[in-house]
Amino acid sequence: MDSSRPILCLGEAIVDLICEQPLGPGELPDRLVPHPGGALANVAVAVARSGAPAALAGGVGTDHWGRWLAEGLEREGVSTEWLARLGEADTPIGVVLLDAEAEPRFQIYGEHIGPTMAAAAERLGEAVAGSQALVVGSNTMVGAVEREVTRRALELAAAEGVPVLFDPNFRPNRWRRTEEARRYNAEILARAAVVKCNRLEAELMTGEADPRAAARALARSGPRLAVVTDGPGGIVAAGAAEAAHRPPAAEVVSPLGAGDAFMGGLAAGLARLEWDFSRAGETLDEAARRASAVCAHWGAQG
Repeated sequence: MDSSRPILCLGEAIVDLICEQPLGPGELPDRLVPHPGGALANVAVAVARSGAPAALAGGVGTDHWGRWLAEGLEREGVSTEWLARLGEADTPIGVVLLDAEAEPRFQIYGEHIGPTMAAAAERLGEAVAGSQALVVGSNTMVGAVEREVTRRALELAAAEGVPVLFDPNFRPNRWRRTEEARRYNAEILARAAVVKCNRLEAELMTGEADPRAAARALARSGPRLAVVTDGPGGIVAAGAAEAAHRPPAAEVVSPLGAGDAFMGGLAAGLARLEWDFSRAGETLDEAARRASAVCAHWGAQG
């Protein structure tokens, strides 16, 4: 695999309007601060910060917010060659509120992931063929248009021999039914080389509450490597590599984007190992440090 090719992240770039303080029951924010976001945009930024080439395939509007997001990605070293710009679409905005336990809640406005993904599909074959790996999530399986684009990307990756990395990034409010999310996650899982998820997502997909048992069940579902994170409880890997890592305690201002940063660090680490999944344990510390760095700041990209 040509290491000069980017790790391609397929998905959304959105604006996160974040209330930079936890809110109690019934409290309203007095101020919302814009930060760049979008799960796969966050992954792409983490890949680039980890020293590997990264690209985002998706789309933004040509409005002020879309230009701001695209310029920010380029400053981070993320290629926007395959990022579509749509004049007829507003760039999506997400309002992010954190509860008293600092757990984020999302509400997306201007849901234009479908049109931007459809526009990005025009060069999807070129993008996948020109990349060393493909990272996908479940957000692009919610709507019918983006679901077909994601399926096409998976088919192209299989044809080109490009490994697929999957992060479910489950957001309950984006799905009508949990069973629907579980079914579409399973569809990607069967075609992925690597799956990374948190403990709750792993339990959703496997029924196993124990992270190691869940990781092993995930690895039996198709991926060669499964990694399950459990916050301060540590990280476990199963499949091609049986490994565990407990990162040191870190300052947490906000957990927003930690999982995305972990995935970016994991992908970059595997790329440096030339996709030798049996050595995946060597990547866990760096991936955890990427997640910790994001947690020390407001905003999903730190």
